[in-house]
Amino acid sequence: MPSKQLNPNTPVTPDEIVDTIYECQKLGVSVAHIHARDSNGEPTHSRDIYKQILDKIKQRKVDVITQLSTGARGGENTIESRGQMLDLQCDMGSLATGSSNFPDSINANSPELIEGLCKRMYSNGIKPEIEAFDVGMISNAKRFVKKGVLKEPLHFNMVMNIPGSIEGTPKNLMHMVEQLPQSSTWTVCGIGVSQVQMITMGILLGGHVRTGIEDTLYFRKGILATNAMLVERVVRIAKEIGREIATASEARKILGVGAMK
Repeated sequence: MPSKQLNPNTPVTPDEIVDTIYECQKLGVSVAHIHARDSNGEPTHSRDIYKQILDKIKQRKVDVITQLSTGARGGENTIESRGQMLDLQCDMGSLATGSSNFPDSINANSPELIEGLCKRMYSNGIKPEIEAFDVGMISNAKRFVKKGVLKEPLHFNMVMNIPGSIEGTPKNLMHMVEQLPQSSTWTVCGIGVSQVQMITMGILLGGHVRTGIEDTLYFRKGILATNAMLVERVVRIAKEIGREIATASEARKILGVGAMK
């Protein structure tokens, strides 16, 4: 996870996070993928902090799809801890459908935890975003559909180039996309040096893209990124290729999520 020590532009407090979402929404962002931080700037699953962020988004009337992270970094690796914020008024929640390696830890997601998070999301009208760090997580998502745990149409985010998981190459991304259920929507994010290549490939292949300081600390070699700089680059690439930028309303239709809460 990025920190202010690694990049001073990293938004950490609820106010900083909402300020960044507001700025980036004005530039064309339609989905905000949100990680909460505690008073020390460390990742947390805290329901209270997520609620502060969502309340501030609502108060400022920022028209954006809100997607909360239930990721393994942030506290105890239990359904109760990682899913504690899923009764809040948000649109989407992240859901890893398998385990993988981070550079210095395990991204552990047991079948029981995956099913538990799914149930909490669906019972609260939240659409899962399936975080696929490798091809096996797509296969596992299909298995959960057959079991009735996940409901189609699915939405995936291909996380490319995390050390310990699938490399961020055009060939690997094309293979991942080919494995998706036909009715699925998808985004891709490229970690570190794969950032520009992966988002460009995602746009070319007809998918959607994620960008932000979570994925790359640098705009280019020697230049620290801001979230706004990264968003502006995506907009430029999309326009050059001939892809329009979706409004939040259009994105809700694409993703099948509800109106602004």
